Amino acid sequence: MVVHREAKPEEPRAGEGGGGGELRKPRFLTRSEMEVPAFVRPEELEAEGFEYARDLGDPGEYPFTRGVHRTMYRGRLWTMRQFAGFGDAEATNRRFHYLLEQGQTGLSVAFDFPTLLGYDSDAPVAEGEVGRMGVAVDTLADMERLFAGIPLDRVSTSMTINGPAMILFAMYLALARQRGVPFDRLAGTIQNDILKEYTAQKTYIFPIRPSLKIITDILAFCADQVPRWNTISISGYHIREAGATAVQELAFTLADGFTYVEEGIKAGLDVDRFAPRLSFFWDIHLNFFEEIAKIRAARRIWAREMRERYGARDPRSWRMRFHSQTAGVSLTAQQPEVNIVRTAFEALAAVLAGTQSLHTNSFDEALALPTEEAVRLALRTQQVIAEEIGVADTVDPLAGSYYLEWLTKRMERAAYDYFRRIEALGGVVAGIEKGFFQREIADAAYRQQLRQQSGEEVVIGVNRYVLEEEQPPRILRIDPAVEREQVERLRRVRAERDPRAVAEALERLERTAREGGNIMPPLVEAASVYASEGEMADALRRVYGVYREEPVF
Repeated sequence: MVVHREAKPEEPRAGEGGGGGELRKPRFLTRSEMEVPAFVRPEELEAEGFEYARDLGDPGEYPFTRGVHRTMYRGRLWTMRQFAGFGDAEATNRRFHYLLEQGQTGLSVAFDFPTLLGYDSDAPVAEGEVGRMGVAVDTLADMERLFAGIPLDRVSTSMTINGPAMILFAMYLALARQRGVPFDRLAGTIQNDILKEYTAQKTYIFPIRPSLKIITDILAFCADQVPRWNTISISGYHIREAGATAVQELAFTLADGFTYVEEGIKAGLDVDRFAPRLSFFWDIHLNFFEEIAKIRAARRIWAREMRERYGARDPRSWRMRFHSQTAGVSLTAQQPEVNIVRTAFEALAAVLAGTQSLHTNSFDEALALPTEEAVRLALRTQQVIAEEIGVADTVDPLAGSYYLEWLTKRMERAAYDYFRRIEALGGVVAGIEKGFFQREIADAAYRQQLRQQSGEEVVIGVNRYVLEEEQPPRILRIDPAVEREQVERLRRVRAERDPRAVAEALERLERTAREGGNIMPPLVEAASVYASEGEMADALRRVYGVYREEPVF
């Protein structure tokens, strides 16, 4: 939804009052290009159709606009979950232990590009990328080192993995079985949101339809055997980082979520068996109130649609639980210490919006993977918000703000406008195939870039208050030897494992996929005998094929 209406400074509009005076800029817009009123009166909020009982309710009650729990942070703070992964499993394991010692309360794994794309570290396409932007995980042996000394039944683990999510999850389950940890005691999340890969992040493997089938396999498997695991973290983060506005992030992410629900129902699953384990992942950007309104609108829309459209009867299916990450694209390489301030305000918005877990970006992430000092400071930012400034002591303190509630209604309405457009296209899958989402995001990114270039949108240190000379901060560099050592380790695992057991497990996996069975049990068996990620992905590539994107202009 785009509002381009110009306001003349000398002609106050409704909501601006008649005080007069020259305005400091000709228009005030949110990052979704919604025009911001000077203030909102009760009657203007009422004109939006606002009703307390229907639109807000109390915290922990339908439609959950004010939060999914009655006590929120008065009972338990959000999970502090810093995203970490680089080099090999040992280096990342050391970072995990460091963060836990510093007070982090959950783990979040970042994988390197070969792992994200379903390739082993010795694949030709992996050359030069192993361990660079995340940790390399090829086999169960890497998973063993990655979680060495970490009790799987007592730490919640999030894995940012999509195309091969079922493979990395199978390795994690194989590790739990090896350690004697029952599956029903495991807690965590796999991102497993393949739809946004086709529109934003592009780390897909298979075509869309079989990818959705794999996801329903995971929904069914976890409902039976891993009941505390979040099966999909439906991600707006990557949509936003690709250039979407807050409204687009809201609408496209929820539309993806509805598609997963519909796929689960079509696969014959009871919606209340899998919907309580769906979670969300939002990007929290710099426009403070718009970000909070986005989350409040998301909770209300999800609750309404789950109850009214999909017939869910379990209140847990109505609750939109979510992880937040501060906006990576808001960080700048220029004057990077200013990123500390940006991140603090974004984190505060996430907390005031009622996040269930949070990652705060490190100030040096516009330059490289974060150093130990930078990630500790990012974690301390969360801890200051949690324990020093009092915002966690009351539930939803911004409720009833005329502007915030007005903005929430506007965001909600704009999201429904997009839902109608997506439905007219034939749904999310058809929208992807027609390039709709890709074009919408690209257009929004282009407009954003123009506003920054013109100076209409200020970026401190980039287009205003620029320093002529800057001293570069110390950054983390990955030793190129990491790749060579990882490849040697993988080849050693292949030489030492039982080749017959591996061949039989891969054949069973491929046969199950061809016959349309649930592929999770054979994946766990293949992972248990040290089949590699690339081998398992190849078995499935032979059945499902690979996705080729049509260029969008």
